[in-house]
Amino acid sequence: MNTSLLADIKKAFKHGNALTRIVLVNCAVFLLVNLSNLLFFLFAADASTHLNLIKWLAVPADLNVLLFHKPWTLLTYMFLHEGFFHILSNMIMLYFGGQLFIEYLGEKKFTSTYFLGGIAGAVLYILVFNIFPVFSTRIGNSIALGASASVLAVFVAVATYLPNFTVNLLLLGTVRLKFIALFLVMLDLISIDKGNPGGHIAHLGGAMYGYFAMTQLRKGRDIASPFDTLVQKMKLLFSTKSQTKLKVAHKKAKSDEAYRAAKKSKQEAIDLILDKISKSGYESLTAQEKEELFKMSKD
Repeated sequence: MNTSLLADIKKAFKHGNALTRIVLVNCAVFLLVNLSNLLFFLFAADASTHLNLIKWLAVPADLNVLLFHKPWTLLTYMFLHEGFFHILSNMIMLYFGGQLFIEYLGEKKFTSTYFLGGIAGAVLYILVFNIFPVFSTRIGNSIALGASASVLAVFVAVATYLPNFTVNLLLLGTVRLKFIALFLVMLDLISIDKGNPGGHIAHLGGAMYGYFAMTQLRKGRDIASPFDTLVQKMKLLFSTKSQTKLKVAHKKAKSDEAYRAAKKSKQEAIDLILDKISKSGYESLTAQEKEELFKMSKD
């Protein structure tokens, strides 16, 4: 049965979409951290050893430590959780927002928003802690961990792109995405001085990225394109079939002008469909429009 479970997880990771993979990585890191903590507890390790794995994966507020000792934590912290309810709440929200995001904007944009939103959250957290005097005594010991900045980046991004999309919430009924996103952002803003300031500041950094990225995308400017290009190059580098693909494909590259024209035309088509959804709902789309939206979300 255990072998079957592992096989199912491997299959889900291999054949699942970007959302499935990110959720699985978060869960795997969560188990690793807590099993490690359990072992240290059983062997009566001291407190510094007990927290060692967290310290190696969480992003520090101290710039010297970050730049010269732990630069990788800008990425690892966004997959790191220690508390069960922390990861549970993040993964539920990520799954809900991520499904909607991928349906309308595609996996590539979801991946870049998760990573760049997480990085933006870490950068804002570090900047604020190093600029404002109130945090001067905490810099040396402060660390941030969790996917919350990335999750909020995804949620705010899709809420910015589909502001009038409605969802049914328990006890509240039908609510537009933009109001849910605004509530979450305001909650983090007013909670900075109530406890866990680093976490709330990082959340706001992720939200800021999600909002800015989507407002620019609607104007035809994709600020995540360098990241997307880097990810694509890495996929080709580590793919065993990359050489075969390069030999077979002999596609003539489009000129910059033709590329921009095609990109603008595609964006206009997406905007028309999204405006129709905002006004009349998803069910108002024709079969052809639904098919076009599905195809464009895969790009």
